Amino acid sequence: MFETLNERLEKIVSSIRGKAVISESDLDTTMREIRISLLEADVALSVVKSFVDNIKSNILGKEVLKSIKPDQMIIKLVQDELIKILGDNNEPLNIQKNSLTKILFCGLQGSGKTTTVAKIANDIKKNTKKKILLVSVDIYRPAAQEQLKVLANQIDVDFYDSKNSDSVNNILSESLNFAEKNLVDIILLDTAGRQVIDEAMMKELKDINDFFSPNETLLVADSLTGQDAANTAKSFSNTVNITGSILTRIDGDGRGGAALSIESITGAPIKFIGTGEKIDQLEAFYPERIANRILG
Repeated sequence: MFETLNERLEKIVSSIRGKAVISESDLDTTMREIRISLLEADVALSVVKSFVDNIKSNILGKEVLKSIKPDQMIIKLVQDELIKILGDNNEPLNIQKNSLTKILFCGLQGSGKTTTVAKIANDIKKNTKKKILLVSVDIYRPAAQEQLKVLANQIDVDFYDSKNSDSVNNILSESLNFAEKNLVDIILLDTAGRQVIDEAMMKELKDINDFFSPNETLLVADSLTGQDAANTAKSFSNTVNITGSILTRIDGDGRGGAALSIESITGAPIKFIGTGEKIDQLEAFYPERIANRILG
């Protein structure tokens, strides 16, 4: 992850490291190289512009070029700005202490959403003693509900079997009743993958969200799609209130454009990253660690 960007930024940082004096010409060259590196990493243009403008204004505003160690201060400002666009801090899931926690998952077709639902359930199970219920309202994809049922059995958590009901509303209301009767602490709701251009499906998502009233609405996005993942996230956040995102297939993403764009564009933090296909290959997202990794 971030291999390409890491190599480019390390070269840029090396070019100024150790310099006792950095001219405005040096600064312009450095900023131009950073801009190119971010664009090549498929970071959204609006994010790149803001990133470069913020660093440059901080450098000039704080008169960094005239300071005793300008190279170190510039590197620190780049690091701070990386952490800022990645989301400042890790944001844990909003799990209620004394009432039912409802978490809704949404995303494009093929983003790895159903597997991610099970990964999150597995992570919660490992770290808490909460009683978890998995529910699928995907009535469109053949065997979608069966896939979630198999994963639920694999990690030994409950699954609400709707007996292949073709009514989203019935599955929602019946699963909520089931949760209440069986003292469930957390419901994880898997929705059908959709295309943002499909207005009927996006309306259905809004209706599900309104009926379910989730504590968390998590967008699952494929990091390999780069800034398209951030643009997709924006479309989803215009439909429902996205409270966080989970990036899948990070292990295959050498550029990192999605991770560097999605928080700035949606205003919602990245909460987890999927680091492989196995059920335990999920990590909490820590912006500072990622920023340090990018800068080597």
